[in-house]
Amino acid sequence: MAFFKKQQKKINGKWYPQVVTVGKPVTTDEVADRLSKISTVSRADTYAVLKDLADVLSDYMAQGRTVKLEGLGTFYYTTAANGQGVDSPEKVTAAQITGVRIRFIPESTRTNGNRTVTRSLVSDKIFWEEWGGKGSDGSSSGGGSEGGGESGGEEEAPDPTV
Repeated sequence: MAFFKKQQKKINGKWYPQVVTVGKPVTTDEVADRLSKISTVSRADTYAVLKDLADVLSDYMAQGRTVKLEGLGTFYYTTAANGQGVDSPEKVTAAQITGVRIRFIPESTRTNGNRTVTRSLVSDKIFWEEWGGKGSDGSSSGGGSEGGGESGGEEEAPDPTV
């Protein structure tokens, strides 16, 4: 079951459902335990592979490649050059890069004659319930990490681990 709360956007005064995350983030140990229970791979082997996954992805992306994991999605680098624009393509250099980010696009499949897109990480059995629990400050109006944005009902929430 997933939770939402009612959130009013400052930009337009309208109300939208906003995802509420509950509890602590799931750990690598928990993922390894769960994967080992549904496969023939031991927990220790699963944990070791998960721990090395970030290094492997980083190595491939540093070579200029995207990484597509079947059933999960695609990871790739993007760069920022905030305030570092130049007037011609001849003046563009790597020195302008002020930051690097990793982007992720969940794998998707098309159904209904190519009209409906389904993301692999979004369960078709998800059930939404309004959050009624206690927030970290003891209030009953929220809880967990909050998504953000001011533009309306379809923005992405920020990374809850930040």
